[in-house]
Amino acid sequence: MSCCDKPGLLPVEDALARLLTLAEQSPIDETEVLPLGAVDGRVLAEPLLAGLDLPPWPNSAMDGYALRHADWQGEPLPVSQKIFAGQAGEALQPGTCARIFTGAPVPDCADCVEMQENAEVLADGRVRFLEPLRVGQHVRPRGQETRQGDCVLPAGSRLGPIEIGLAASLGQAELKVRRRPRVALLSTGDELVEPGAPLAAGQIYNSNRHLLHAWLQRFGCDVVDAGILPDDLPRTREALAGLSGVDLILSTGGVSVGEADFLGAALREAGELALWKLAIKPGKPLTVGHYRQVPVIGLPGNPASTLVTFALLARPYLMRRLGMQNVEPLRMQVPAGFDWSKPGNRREYLRARLENGRAVPYANQSSGVLRSAAWAEGLAEVREGTTLKEGDWLTFIPFSELLD
Repeated sequence: MSCCDKPGLLPVEDALARLLTLAEQSPIDETEVLPLGAVDGRVLAEPLLAGLDLPPWPNSAMDGYALRHADWQGEPLPVSQKIFAGQAGEALQPGTCARIFTGAPVPDCADCVEMQENAEVLADGRVRFLEPLRVGQHVRPRGQETRQGDCVLPAGSRLGPIEIGLAASLGQAELKVRRRPRVALLSTGDELVEPGAPLAAGQIYNSNRHLLHAWLQRFGCDVVDAGILPDDLPRTREALAGLSGVDLILSTGGVSVGEADFLGAALREAGELALWKLAIKPGKPLTVGHYRQVPVIGLPGNPASTLVTFALLARPYLMRRLGMQNVEPLRMQVPAGFDWSKPGNRREYLRARLENGRAVPYANQSSGVLRSAAWAEGLAEVREGTTLKEGDWLTFIPFSELLD
């Protein structure tokens, strides 16, 4: 990585591709084995293979009656046994049916189940079936969901309630997962003050630190909070030198090529940085490099710019370092609820919400306005060189796809 990247604005897709390539060069591949109760949000380190057929035996999909289709010619059948879920019945006696409940094993020799709603119990206890029957109806065959040895989850899968439930259904009590990323989070600038402290002239509260800290924790990172670095080179060097055992240094603001670039100067002394100018709005400047072999990503300092660049670039980078392949959010195509008459040379991500199925942007799209994101439900994408009229289709990325 050098500062000799081609001049001009780097398209979003190119920036993401470069970041993912860098991520693949420094994977977080250390693992740990954890019980199912501790793996929510973690990334599977090895494929999950089925150790058994699922279901392990044919079972009933309904409360009803199990029978052998060839034994039934339309006449009522006597009930020879009753089988509850969790029990194993005996082989079905010829010319009879078995009372059976959902999830119970279908007895040997039976090949279909009729639901109780389509059956009539006669006074003598025999059962009359009111509808035509067919072989296999309402029977879940052995191995219907998976066969022993099948790969049910590939390595790199993000584990959530559904994946954990699937592992439990296969009898897995614990899983091997990638360890948590350790991210050093820092902010720069004498103008920043922590919430709760009084503001002096020219100062603002540090929202980015708390936005990213919560986001990283929700994503499953261990956060090393380096606080606010002052505009002082020796103290910046000291703070950076104290960061050890981290996988990523993530900063907001302060990295440039100006005389007040104390963070950039300290980082370059022991590493290398490139300042990318992205074709994205908000969020044009992005810094990428290394400090003492630790990857560095510097996000722009305006809150909305921080949000957009972390969501679309830094988050996928972390996901790829954990071995995840599907790192981009799902996108929806929705009609625009606004006109866009001035095409730009940067792709714009408008904080927007859906109203009557149309994307409506917040009135103030300034990169310094975080309230726009709190009001919004996601990002509406306006591509470079594009104009829109209300009703034209555009891409919408829900925050639910990004904020975890």
